[in-house]
Amino acid sequence: MPTTQIAVCGPRRCSDVEARDAREIGELLADAGATVLCGGGTGVMAAVAEGASRAGGLVIGVRPDTDRSNICDGLAAVVFTDMGEARNNILICSADAVIVIGGSWGTLSELALANRRGEVPVVSLHGWTVHDSAGEPVRAGLTADSPAVAVDLALSHAIESGRYGERPPDI
Repeated sequence: MPTTQIAVCGPRRCSDVEARDAREIGELLADAGATVLCGGGTGVMAAVAEGASRAGGLVIGVRPDTDRSNICDGLAAVVFTDMGEARNNILICSADAVIVIGGSWGTLSELALANRRGEVPVVSLHGWTVHDSAGEPVRAGLTADSPAVAVDLALSHAIESGRYGERPPDI
């Protein structure tokens, strides 16, 4: 069985705190043996790729374009979709769980797609708060207050849902 694939989504223009937390999440996911999926660009994507690859993890970038000059360091493989923001659906559908860090319009679309999919755990760190038309909060996933809690929630809920794969054998 393949390893668990955790998508980490966040803005390409992120704060220092979001970048720091994304690096830590990448490291923690790599330490847990999970494969990290991200957009393969700047900001949160680059930070999570840096953290995971530095810890020896596998990171796959799913790009909206075909421009090889736009990819971040730390990726083991890149999927060039040439689909613009529609690639967000590919990223989300490939994940066993989704961690959302921060907020941007693209990140909000990934949060919405993950919730619409319904079968994967969604964890938010410094992310969006969604309200319905009456102004009532809508539960858009689990909320974490630290990178460690975000990773623990994503992995534990992936295990509970039966979506958690096996750690690859050491080579």
